[in-house]
Amino acid sequence: MHAITIEQPGGPEALVWAEVPDPVAGEGEVLVEVAASAVNRADVLQRQGFYDPPPGASRHPGLECSGRIVALGPGVSGWSVGDEVCALLAGGGYAERVAVPVGQLLPVPAGVDLVAAAALPEVVCTVWSNVFMVAGLRPGETLLVHGGSSGIGTMAIQLGKAVGARVAVTAGGKEKLARCAELGADVLVDYREQDFVEEVRAATGGAGADVILDIMGAKYLARNLDALAVNGRLAIIGLQGGVKAEVNLGALLAKRAAITATSLRTRPLEEKAAIVAAVREHVWPLIASGRVRPVVHATYPMSQAPEAHRVLESSAHVGKVLLTT
Repeated sequence: MHAITIEQPGGPEALVWAEVPDPVAGEGEVLVEVAASAVNRADVLQRQGFYDPPPGASRHPGLECSGRIVALGPGVSGWSVGDEVCALLAGGGYAERVAVPVGQLLPVPAGVDLVAAAALPEVVCTVWSNVFMVAGLRPGETLLVHGGSSGIGTMAIQLGKAVGARVAVTAGGKEKLARCAELGADVLVDYREQDFVEEVRAATGGAGADVILDIMGAKYLARNLDALAVNGRLAIIGLQGGVKAEVNLGALLAKRAAITATSLRTRPLEEKAAIVAAVREHVWPLIASGRVRPVVHATYPMSQAPEAHRVLESSAHVGKVLLTT
C-alpha cells in the first residue's frame, strides 16, 4: 500500500507519499481501507519531530480516518467486512489501509458521507471527553471555547449548544467569528482586538465562564483563571502558548475552581474505548438528527498532504482539513 512517510523531521515537504508494507489486523482489531483522514495539530508536531507515536502505534501520521472494513482480526465480533466506519487512531490514518482496535470504531453517522466522516472522531472524542465527561458542562452554564473556528472549536460550539449551554468563543477576525455565530456561538470575542476576560464577564453579568476549553496553555493560564466563574472548570487540551506558567492558587481556591489537562492519543485502549462508546451513545444521535455536523474547510488528495499541512499551519481554515486516498 501507500502511506505518508516522514524520513526526516522538518517542514511540510517532509511528508512523502510512498509505498510501505501493508498492515495486518491483530487480535481485537479490524483492517480499514481508508477513504479519508484529517489533519490535526498533533500531525504537525509529529512531522516536526516533537510528538512521536506511542509505543506499538503506526509510525505514519493521522489520528482519525473513515473508510470500509476489509478484514477482521481474531476475536472481533459485532462488525462485518464492508461496514462503513470512522475511527479514532493513535497513528496511521495517512495511508491506504490501517489496523484499528475495535473499541475505537464508530459507524458512519446517518446523513454524513464517508469522506466527511473523517472529520469527526478526533474532535468529537476530544470535546466530549473534556467538556462533558471531565468538566461536566450542564444546561444553562456558559462554555468559553478558545479557537472557536478550529476543528475542535466548531464541534465544541455545536455540542455546547445542543446540550443547552451558552457558548462564548475567541477567534481571529470578523470572518471567523461570523462562522462561529452561524454554528450557534452566543458571545464572539476577537482575541486580536478584545480582552476575552472582560467580554466574558460582561456577557455573564460578572459571573464568568463555568467551563473553559483551552488550546493555548501557559499563555492564557492566568487570564483563564480570571475568566472562570465560581466552581468553574478549566480544561487544557493544547499548549500552543507554551508549557510553563505560574498559578495563583489563592484565586483557584477562592473560586473553588478546577484545572484539568488531558491528551487523547496516549490513553490506554480501554479509556479510548470508553470515550468512543460515550460518543456513540450521546453524540451520534445529535449528528443523525442534523443538530451537529462536521465542518470541513477543504479536502486534498493524500499525496498533497504537504499543502494540507501548510493550510493548517496558516490558521486560515475554519473546521477540518481532510485528506483522501
